[in-house]
Amino acid sequence: MTPAALLEALVATPSVSGNEAAIADKVASWAEGWGARVQRQGHNVWFSVGQGPRRLLVNSHLDTVPPCSGWTLEPLQPLWREGRLYGLGSNDAKGCVTAMLLAARELLAAPQSLDGKGEVVFAFTAEEETGGKGLGPLLGELGPLDAAVVGEPTGLKPCTAQRGMLLLRCVAHGTSGHVAHAHTTQTENAIHVAARDIAALAELRFLPHPLLGEARAQVTQIQGGLARNQVPDRCEFFVDLRTTPGMDHAAIALQIGRTLKSEVTVHSARYLPKGTAPGEPIVRAALAASGEAPVGSSTTSDWAFLGDLPAVKVGPGDTLRSHRPDEHLALVELEAGVSFYQKLIRGYFEEVAGG
Repeated sequence: MTPAALLEALVATPSVSGNEAAIADKVASWAEGWGARVQRQGHNVWFSVGQGPRRLLVNSHLDTVPPCSGWTLEPLQPLWREGRLYGLGSNDAKGCVTAMLLAARELLAAPQSLDGKGEVVFAFTAEEETGGKGLGPLLGELGPLDAAVVGEPTGLKPCTAQRGMLLLRCVAHGTSGHVAHAHTTQTENAIHVAARDIAALAELRFLPHPLLGEARAQVTQIQGGLARNQVPDRCEFFVDLRTTPGMDHAAIALQIGRTLKSEVTVHSARYLPKGTAPGEPIVRAALAASGEAPVGSSTTSDWAFLGDLPAVKVGPGDTLRSHRPDEHLALVELEAGVSFYQKLIRGYFEEVAGG
């Protein structure tokens, strides 16, 4: 099966998060046909190639977001036009899945090419878009790992730093009363308290990251007040802070709690910021395979759940096409992705053998 045909088959298989059974069946069937001993947990599919002292995880996700409005083409009917395949998930991240599968097919046909240097664990996982039962819960089944490649559309530029996500729930308290008496000391407007806190959040500054720049707290939702003629005694707002490597979520939440008058609690802190040192073998191999300088990524991915495992996030496509109408991937990008992953895998084991 050609790269174009494999990508088209994947895009033609709907796989919105939580409904990846059909695409997982297809991937498992292909891999088994190439000689892999496939394992399955829910909608997660994985298999290994080679053997040796080092184990490299090569992972991307099978699921997509639901189609948004604004498509000029049918999102679930792949269409080739001027060398590009249009369809939901073509860019995020079925192009990465396709390229990784073809790299796996090459290794399965000639596992001796790894020369006993190591084992590649290919894992194609579910629910990345919703943070559900995908790579994180699967890690215990995969066994010990030494490094990882996470497939996301980066234009084949190795991403060695990724933002995390800290969500805070803030509640400002006041004293209710009739608006007519708001000039007295018997009332305090909770929305005004929240407004002062929001202004303080806008002034917060954190040390910039060399690849990701600054992190800025953003208020994304706000709700307060019961009636137009009543001074509100409660106002709730949510803060989304896309953190950078070196920012500790617990410490940042504590700092913000001390800065604001509002009550601050952590709503979600599970997406941790990630960074891999430039001297790690996986980084050196990725840079050599791409010929590109390292970049940072503002979007989260399953890398967030890999702990301290040295990793790079890299794949064919463009992150700016993700979650948008008329999503597409060019055939030349896909073919370059296949070649890149092949070089990266070989280069990683050469790096660790040489080190």
